[in-house]
Amino acid sequence: MPLQDGIVGPIPDGADPEEYDKLRRRVLWTMPYGLYILGSRDGERRNGMAINFVTQMSFTPKLIGVGIEQDAFTHELVTAGRVFSVNLIAREDRAIIRKFSKPVDVDTEASTLNGFPFHDGLTGAPILDQAVAYVDCEVRDTLDAGEHTFFAGEVVDTGFQRDEDTEILRMEDTRLNYGG
Repeated sequence: MPLQDGIVGPIPDGADPEEYDKLRRRVLWTMPYGLYILGSRDGERRNGMAINFVTQMSFTPKLIGVGIEQDAFTHELVTAGRVFSVNLIAREDRAIIRKFSKPVDVDTEASTLNGFPFHDGLTGAPILDQAVAYVDCEVRDTLDAGEHTFFAGEVVDTGFQRDEDTEILRMEDTRLNYGG
């Protein structure tokens, strides 16, 4: 329910909507988030996208949830292809995140996304060779979540590609913020 100037409620009684919205954003930005590259595929179309709305949802079955903006190209691919991969990126590789903030240049002959080598996972979703680890998922359910869709994906394959003790990238390792 939009109130004014993009502010969305509810707003507590007596609170200044603009000030409360600023406070709410600051609190939500302090929540710890990882920062990942989400691989998506529909047929021969592939993409990699920077994402931070990622969480484990269930132990049995193993489910991973990802929130994707509905107007994103990746949303189109995950909706149609029903698969995605979550690529865990090393903290030291944080610079590559900016390369995945828009639809990528895919070279299928060279197997690269924006020049970064990838291979197809078990589901066909792209997995970056540079990723520390990955989870490869098939979509089992979706939830309309405002301007995002929350996709519940069952883990069908996973693995480490680098040392298991490698520190994983988090949102606070960058100057980026998203959400709130």
